Amino acid sequence: MILPREFYLRSVQVVAHDMLGKKLVHLVSEQRVGGIIVEAEAYDGELDLACHARVGKTERNKVMYSQGGHAYVYFTYGMHWMLNCVTGDVGYPSAVLIRAIVPTDGMNFISAQRPNIQEKQWCNGPAKLSKALAITGELNGCDLCNPDGVLFVEDGETISDDNVRITHRVGVQSTPEPWLSKPWRFVADLSRN
Repeated sequence: MILPREFYLRSVQVVAHDMLGKKLVHLVSEQRVGGIIVEAEAYDGELDLACHARVGKTERNKVMYSQGGHAYVYFTYGMHWMLNCVTGDVGYPSAVLIRAIVPTDGMNFISAQRPNIQEKQWCNGPAKLSKALAITGELNGCDLCNPDGVLFVEDGETISDDNVRITHRVGVQSTPEPWLSKPWRFVADLSRN
């Protein structure tokens, strides 16, 4: 079942935690490609100095200001696409960065997208999973709750809190405190679930 809009209309930290165990799916030429979300980070509004919205609304980040349940896909370092799920109400820019999945669907497709790379390295980073699932800027703004959509998140397995590690976000080293150390990264250990 595709996650309903209500799932996303909550605090970004709660949504990021609850994303663990859900299944990210991209339909590529009607083929299901995706896997179980095992790592997610919360980015919370204009005051969060690690968030793209810290500079206010721009052409790049305007999707973050839309209603929860839309995809915010952006290009970084001149080479990588990153997938975020917008959360909360219209006008408040918050989103969950999907950092890693364990692939379960479309393994042959993913393998072809990530040639000469070990399977455990296919989707263990936000740029890697976007490459593996053929997620690009064409999906920016798409409605993740659309039953006829090509990108969505489905209900999955429940991850016990005992199997969730909570840490500071990564890749934001130049961000000042207290934002640098916010415990807004959630990592699931499926081997213990």
